[in-house]
Amino acid sequence: MKSILGALQPLGRALMLPIAVLPIAGLLMRLGQPDLIPGGLPFIGAAGQAIFDHLGLLFAIGVATGFARDGNGAACLAGVTCFLVTTEAGKTLLTVPPEAVAGFTGPSIDLATAAWKAKVMARLDVPIGILSGLVGGLFYNRFSAIKLPEYLAFFGGRRFVPIVSGLAGLALALVVGLGFQSISNGIDALSTAATSAGAPGLFVFGLLNRLLLVTGLHHILNNVAWFVVGDWHGTTGDLRRFFAGDPSAGSFMAGFFPVMMFGLPAACLAMYHAAAPDRRKAVGGMLFSLALTSALTGVTEPIEFSFMFLAPVLFAIHAVLTGLSMALMDLLGVKLGFGFSAGLFDYVLNYGKATRPLLLLPVGAVYFLLYYGIFRFFIKRMDLPTPGREPLSDTPATSSPVVAGGRGAAFAQALGGGGNLTTVGACTTRLRLVVRDQALVDDAALKALGARGIIRPSATALQVVLGPIADVVSVEIRDALALGGGIVAPPAAAAPTAEPKLTLAAPLLAALGGADNIADSARYFGRLRVMLRDAAKADQAALDTLNLHAVARPAPGLLHLLGDEATLGRLIAA
Repeated sequence: MKSILGALQPLGRALMLPIAVLPIAGLLMRLGQPDLIPGGLPFIGAAGQAIFDHLGLLFAIGVATGFARDGNGAACLAGVTCFLVTTEAGKTLLTVPPEAVAGFTGPSIDLATAAWKAKVMARLDVPIGILSGLVGGLFYNRFSAIKLPEYLAFFGGRRFVPIVSGLAGLALALVVGLGFQSISNGIDALSTAATSAGAPGLFVFGLLNRLLLVTGLHHILNNVAWFVVGDWHGTTGDLRRFFAGDPSAGSFMAGFFPVMMFGLPAACLAMYHAAAPDRRKAVGGMLFSLALTSALTGVTEPIEFSFMFLAPVLFAIHAVLTGLSMALMDLLGVKLGFGFSAGLFDYVLNYGKATRPLLLLPVGAVYFLLYYGIFRFFIKRMDLPTPGREPLSDTPATSSPVVAGGRGAAFAQALGGGGNLTTVGACTTRLRLVVRDQALVDDAALKALGARGIIRPSATALQVVLGPIADVVSVEIRDALALGGGIVAPPAAAAPTAEPKLTLAAPLLAALGGADNIADSARYFGRLRVMLRDAAKADQAALDTLNLHAVARPAPGLLHLLGDEATLGRLIAA
């Protein structure tokens, strides 16, 4: 099971990148509509609509970036290539029904045919975009270093990735074009099942949405509901249909508002009041900040991870209450939508498009009292170790002040050093990492740096919950690693008889003082890591002749030789 969860982690992370553009899309669309601003601003509305109209393309780019091992632009180009080939070639294989062109004559038949094909293909734009992004990212990882015969060398390496992705797009086009009716019928059946399930179905959706939060796979469930389910004049997905004006859309979003705007802030208040009197001041600032973030923006993970593992029974209750909220809002006929999440900002912005939005206030008030009462009761009755009530020896350290340039290196060190990190990425609120050895990760140091929770979905996958700063921290970690920071000092030099892990080429051995001077060596993407027994024997002038980008010395005797993959390959003996 853990291997399956580990394999799905990159997809959950990658889906968040294109979703990150939805807030600006929703904002622009609403500013362009007359119910928000008298007369509206049509050119701004058109800008927002353009993003919704090309979500498939954005998913192709975002997913490819998320899956590529280094986020290289060649993967994005490959994803776009696959998407365009699939959609445009697939259109030629579609069979146009006679009623679609009935009443048209002459050139207008061609226009009607093109419009029909574009409309029906738009139903699949997000799934095709996700598949195209997977092709671009995975093919980049597989083929970016491929070597072709000398007469085809220009098309080797990264240039080969968009080419082979285009061929994959042809295969997808055959599947989509020839199997469109079956695929469309499957989506219709899914939509009918989801919408006809009513309140019970929405309860299950809300429950699973929170339970899957532990692994980060709730994004996959959300994407199906928000971008695939339902059809309104060719627009699919609960979220997109809501912004397109579908009065029946919003069921898969409305139930989150009472929980995120009222319930979880009340849970924070309950945890504050339940904290030991002498520790309320210490946890009060944190809980107030988390409550305000949830109420205004709908970002809830930092709150949920503050009690998810300390008091699992509260998280189970929270998941059930979320499901009940989804069902209740549906029974009351409330339809609400958001571009980012179920916070006050989205509620106010999209109030004019909502159905019965004022009912959120009494429902929210009930949920505030419900969450406060339930959390306060269970915390006291079961003596749950929520923030401010944990044993002092287990209390997470407060965030250590770290200078702006050093936070990335500090996180890298807490994660076991650059040599322990295979992949560094992030979604909205958590670092999503792949490590070589979980035992090298220092949980206490991560909590001291501000981690709200640490999850290990598989033997190598690691998630660190930080809140909205997660993406910035991931960039700082990658920057620190590129500069040679975050390096954990190796143990004492090995005995002279030890053999290096790599067989280095003669020119490099000579520049480093000979084979006997190499204590350890390893290769990572974009660098060679070499530990010398005597750093004075390294010849910088000789190293400068090897066409390296740079030579970093993060610790005494430790060298990082930075260069492109072709150059590094020549420095390792065959």
